[in-house]
Amino acid sequence: MTITAQQLPSMLKDDTCVKLAGIDVDGILRGKLVSKKKFLSIAESGFGFCSVIFGWDMHDQTYLKELGISNAQNGYRDILAIPDLDSFRRIPWEDNVPFFLVTFHDPDTQKPLYACPRGMLRMQLDKLKDKGYGAMAGAEYEFYQFRTPDSGASPAAFLQNNPPHQLPSLTEGMFGYSLTRPVHNKDYFYDIFNTCQKFHCDIEGWHTESGPGVFEAALEFGEIASMADRAGLFKYVVKSVGTQHGITPCFMAKPKAGLPGNSGHMHVSIVDGDGKNLLARDTKDENAQWKDIAHLSDLGRHFLAGILTGLPDIMPLLAPTINSYKRLVENFWAPVTVSWGLEHRAASIRLIAPPTSKPGATRFEVRVPGADTNAHFVLAAILGLGWRGVERKLEIPCPPLAADQDVGGVSDQGERLAKSLKEATARFMRKESVAREVFGDDFVDHFGGTRENEVRLFDEAVTDWEMKRYIEAV
Repeated sequence: MTITAQQLPSMLKDDTCVKLAGIDVDGILRGKLVSKKKFLSIAESGFGFCSVIFGWDMHDQTYLKELGISNAQNGYRDILAIPDLDSFRRIPWEDNVPFFLVTFHDPDTQKPLYACPRGMLRMQLDKLKDKGYGAMAGAEYEFYQFRTPDSGASPAAFLQNNPPHQLPSLTEGMFGYSLTRPVHNKDYFYDIFNTCQKFHCDIEGWHTESGPGVFEAALEFGEIASMADRAGLFKYVVKSVGTQHGITPCFMAKPKAGLPGNSGHMHVSIVDGDGKNLLARDTKDENAQWKDIAHLSDLGRHFLAGILTGLPDIMPLLAPTINSYKRLVENFWAPVTVSWGLEHRAASIRLIAPPTSKPGATRFEVRVPGADTNAHFVLAAILGLGWRGVERKLEIPCPPLAADQDVGGVSDQGERLAKSLKEATARFMRKESVAREVFGDDFVDHFGGTRENEVRLFDEAVTDWEMKRYIEAV
């Protein structure tokens, strides 16, 4: 349903204020509370929002190297934030205050800002819409939960004076798909599920995952732009609900050494104007190069080829933090190569198609991203690379993984993905990068610059591991 500005006064007649939020490059919601009068005056035209949210990192420290959107030279000027009226929902844990997402625009050109995650995804989606196509998506997030030892204290406050390993897990031990573990914290467990439904980011499946205090949520499949919004808002719900229960959810890719990491798998399919799945083949291809793609359409094959071909060049979008690469290691159920296969969970791209699923459910599960990712950038990357493959009619560059391939093992068919953020960012930013072709130089230089900042900060940091290893011995 499309909401118009004319409908807002009656929709908000009993409200006094509205909460607005946009998404920065790290996937963090940045917003404010405004009066209803103010909101109604800017609902169509938009309002000024300080550009510094694209000029600083997740801890509000300005980047060491100033980037193009927000810097001292332009005075950290305002950018234009335009509310997306169709994103309307109410925040159930804040007395049902109205909430809208915004998209950030360049104040001079009025076009979506090149670093705005919502704008970037819609730019990639427009390439499909020009052909009369659309895209559907689903998201799965795993995340750890820790108990906050002191009532009202945040983990950050606790960790200022205590070792990280002293933050207690919600539950201990490994017990995936347990029916009894959620009972230990059932108020919290059901509060998340029910609040997500009220906030219109519905959970499709919700269970314990293997790991101390680890849960996994599969969000309801839907239109891709809406799915990206709901994925970002899901974290907002979980963190807000967790605070009320003295629990801190953790979406880091690898919170604990020696234990599985937190994945953020994304499922994507392409549809026509009537909603028909375009990845599925009408009849089985008896002459297919590999049996894995016997039920995959030509468009689907080119789309898969596009993702595989460009995957090494866009890794900072799928693994955006230093910690991301601690998850992407061999033998931990995380893909480390350019690889694919029918129903193959060791591969970077798991093809879900007949004969193991219905034709209408044919899709790609991209298994590289962790839970620490920005969903808008991940889905924009998948769409952008896949559609490049369709336009260029690219061929799948490597055979499917063998059925007995060890999970996480290096394949002799596909290259090893980057092992660090530094390596990934250098490839992302190089002149010949597929990322520059798909996303443009402005975006690559900006986002790459933010990742270079993250690398530099880490390179200068002195870690607990170094202190423990060297304090006495050297």
